[in-house]
Amino acid sequence: MYRFTIDNEEWILRFSPAVAIEQEIKDIIVRSLALLGSKLPAFPHGDAFVIFNEKIGLIVFNVEKLPSFILTISSIVPREKWFEIKSRTLKKYMN
Repeated sequence: MYRFTIDNEEWILRFSPAVAIEQEIKDIIVRSLALLGSKLPAFPHGDAFVIFNEKIGLIVFNVEKLPSFILTISSIVPREKWFEIKSRTLKKYMN
């Protein structure tokens, strides 16, 4: 669990038990949130958003604002598990 402040509001970052990652990856995620900065408080309670990181993949965040400001990382999806629908077929995402 991490604590950080944005716009004088304290936030808690926690990781779902299903998300097992190394400390280095956790630090990258925290730095990514710092870049989001003042946009973070605009997300409403119950909302979700993703951040894409070249090294990690898609990081899925859930927002809670009651009783505290909490972000939970519910999942990290590496690039090799991305798919897209093209011409009515499902294919690996290749961008």
